[in-house]
Amino acid sequence: MASSLICSETQSRVSSVLNRDVKQFGKKFMFDSNEETCWNSDQGDPQWVTLEFPQSVKVSDLKVQFQGGFSSKTCRLEGRPKDGDFGVISQFYPEDNNSLQRFPIQEAPAVDKVKIVFENSADFFGRIIIYSLDVLGEKAS
Repeated sequence: MASSLICSETQSRVSSVLNRDVKQFGKKFMFDSNEETCWNSDQGDPQWVTLEFPQSVKVSDLKVQFQGGFSSKTCRLEGRPKDGDFGVISQFYPEDNNSLQRFPIQEAPAVDKVKIVFENSADFFGRIIIYSLDVLGEKAS
């Protein structure tokens, strides 16, 4: 059974934060389960989020909630084993709306770090706004 892989020991990084205002738009707001808060990137394509897990994992699903008008048209999930390089695991194509969207990931390899690349924003300036992000799967044995 797949469950959330994001825990207190998961380290996250983002490509940018709007006006560097991490108190209002920082990465932590993607994981706080509060529908009033969000990560808001600065402008420019592509934007990205990386997650480094405390142990190897196999990703089975991604769940993302964008703000309509600030979603990505094309996304790429990349993964990296402990001592390896990033490789593409999957491409996915979100709808430009406010709903929580789920993307199944087929036959993902065991990785220690994932990078979700938002290749091209629906926003003219390339901004991405995410209210909720979750990575589901299981710990690799």
